[in-house]
Amino acid sequence: MDSKTAAKRIIDVNELRVNDVPIVGGKGANLGELTSSGFPVPHAFVLTTVSYDYFISTSKIMPKILAQIKSIDPDSDDTLVAASNNIRELFDKCEIPKDLKDEIKENYNLLLGGKKGFVAVRSSATAEDLPDASFAGQQETYLNVKDEKDLFDKIRKCWSSLFTARAISYRETQGYSHEDVKLAVVVQRMVNSEFAGIMFTVDPHNGAKNIIVEGGYGLGEAMVGGEVTPDTYQVDKSKMAITNKRISKQTWKYIRGPQGGAVKKDIPVDMQKVQKIPDDRVLEIAEIGRQVEIHYDKPMDMEWCIEDNKVYLVQARPITAIGTGKEDSSAGEQVEGGDVVLSGLGASPGMATGRVCIYDVGMSLDVIKDGDVLVTKMTMPDMVPAMSRSVAIVTDEGGMTCHAAIISRELGTPCVVGTGEATNTLKNGEIVTVDGSTGTVYRGEIKKKVVTETAPAAAAFAAVFSEQVPITGTKVMVNMSMPSKAEEVAKLPCDGVGLLRSEFLFTNYIGEHPCAVIQEGRAQELIDKLADGVAKVARAFYPRPVTLRTSDFKTNEYRDMKGGANFEPNEDNPMIGWRGCSRYVSDSYREAFMCELKAIKKARDEMGMKNINIMLPFVRTIDEVKQITAMMESVGLRRGLDLKLYFMAEVPVNIFMAEEFCKYCDWFSIGSNDLTQLTMGCDRDSDILGKMGYFDERNPGVKAAIKHLIKVAHKYGNHVSICGQAPSVYPEFCEFLVEQGIDCISLNPDTFIRTKKIIASAEQRVLLQAARKVNRPSCDDEDDF
Repeated sequence: MDSKTAAKRIIDVNELRVNDVPIVGGKGANLGELTSSGFPVPHAFVLTTVSYDYFISTSKIMPKILAQIKSIDPDSDDTLVAASNNIRELFDKCEIPKDLKDEIKENYNLLLGGKKGFVAVRSSATAEDLPDASFAGQQETYLNVKDEKDLFDKIRKCWSSLFTARAISYRETQGYSHEDVKLAVVVQRMVNSEFAGIMFTVDPHNGAKNIIVEGGYGLGEAMVGGEVTPDTYQVDKSKMAITNKRISKQTWKYIRGPQGGAVKKDIPVDMQKVQKIPDDRVLEIAEIGRQVEIHYDKPMDMEWCIEDNKVYLVQARPITAIGTGKEDSSAGEQVEGGDVVLSGLGASPGMATGRVCIYDVGMSLDVIKDGDVLVTKMTMPDMVPAMSRSVAIVTDEGGMTCHAAIISRELGTPCVVGTGEATNTLKNGEIVTVDGSTGTVYRGEIKKKVVTETAPAAAAFAAVFSEQVPITGTKVMVNMSMPSKAEEVAKLPCDGVGLLRSEFLFTNYIGEHPCAVIQEGRAQELIDKLADGVAKVARAFYPRPVTLRTSDFKTNEYRDMKGGANFEPNEDNPMIGWRGCSRYVSDSYREAFMCELKAIKKARDEMGMKNINIMLPFVRTIDEVKQITAMMESVGLRRGLDLKLYFMAEVPVNIFMAEEFCKYCDWFSIGSNDLTQLTMGCDRDSDILGKMGYFDERNPGVKAAIKHLIKVAHKYGNHVSICGQAPSVYPEFCEFLVEQGIDCISLNPDTFIRTKKIIASAEQRVLLQAARKVNRPSCDDEDDF
């Protein structure tokens, strides 16, 4: 920028570029860059730092400001707040010089085209929104400013917000000079937002290459300030497809007040829990974000809004703090003590234990001491001084992209937001452990359970990890039975759990027939114990997916349980009898299955284990599927982006009617033992037939069934995995699966490394054959060899 432009007190946003931060601050420079690059930005002008300096010099208040800052007691937040209030009063008492007022009026009238209208007045600090510093939320923004008098007042208030308590504290902590940090003011045409929110072009929690879009009803200040918990959408940047959703309840929104400003308005009950923004609009917003990231060539944080069906960007800045996802080494480890009491959204990774201190607006921040867990209704930037003393933060409201969540990540403080009830559930003074990686709050101190190196399991895993593990394109997961082994198995470099058998949760955690437990009035005990068991596995593998297969006991196995004889018939062939889905839809077992579903719901929502998916065994008919889907939905388990529904493919009808079954699930998981048994008409437990070679997963008929299923599933966008024993027993069968393009192979832990090497070798062979086929000469070229 030339010296003439740099001396201007007011500049139209069209004249600004990203390198103009020294005179218009980070917000103003980025809005100019976006505008000049053709992105949808409401028109604006900026009062430069020259205007700020002019006001400060003519008012002669800087010595008084510095004197107030010098009077602050570093150990008292109350003195910090008092100094800030005194400084801001100095600004309020000083008039803007008349010649500067005249310039502001001229640009204000040009902005609105000489008509009446509303503007937003936004602070833009010269050290704000820089790659190495986050001043998020420290300076103030005023919405729906209605006239010239209101405009002058809000400009002064923006200037004085350079000296809010949180801004003074942050500069003191970070070593920024109070005199060197100046403030510009953006005056922007006000967008009367119907929907608004925030967007990150990488996941701020762990740096994953996903676009995170958060949004809700009304003006965006409710989301930015953490006053409401927004809907959250995860968009795969490479495919530009929504891969995860978290829909939150929003009971109110900010709208324009009768005299300007922002006022709260209740949202009709039928609109509170629904998805606020349709998928196609989410993808449109994400695509704008992707283009902005490409333009800047760095991850970006943006605020967006929608008016009259058009998307606007009202702010953009480089992301200053991204969780690595590596700080959660204690997250999910096998622990001693600590019941899960709350769950929410993990906004900043890590785990910490401390004393609960519940903070409410109006209280002195001095109540929050070093080492406390700060618990509050919403994460507000004003709490930065106290946040820096806290070992962890838990809130009722807020999303992972609200300003205080950003600051939590910058401070490296574990943070869980959007719990909905932290301030009511937790009590002052109690000890809790906060896991910001999984979004879980435990009662009491969490201690890692030490597994001695002399233990057989530890020795086995030490041997496993001494081997080099190849990388494969095929996902390789593990089969799990015992929750007590989850921590050991989770150390394997696997992609998650492809099969968690709920039968073992019954036998290890319940030990009784579920109908007998319900008959005694202990249904909640059944739900709680099942939830604890599945959550223990899910927590160990988090955030890797865990696929829970609902109960698949056979009648003879149920009869052997305590109290089972009163509820189970005698079947001559229970292997192909009353099992799986046929049991769930029957009147005599329906309530027991509903308890399983409620346990899954509790583990996913109350315990925060959203990585749990559901797999249904022995699916025989579409009618069963429809009934079970309705049962799932009745407890709030709706198949969607964050909950995948698997069908075990083990009955030949699953193969023959694959096209129909595809409509009701996301994945098929081949149960090779049962599929072979039923394809060959061969009891898998028969010693005679086994010795005669009838039971063999490598049979051409079985392989033809699997090949057909994979082909049809892929045609309809479904995935296929296998959780049977065949891949680990027969290397050639494993190679066959890879050749057919199976998406995932789930193995017993003891065969994991060996079989993964076979998978890697098979993948290399397939690639080599494909390359040779492409490069093979045509008949016309044969004479050249």
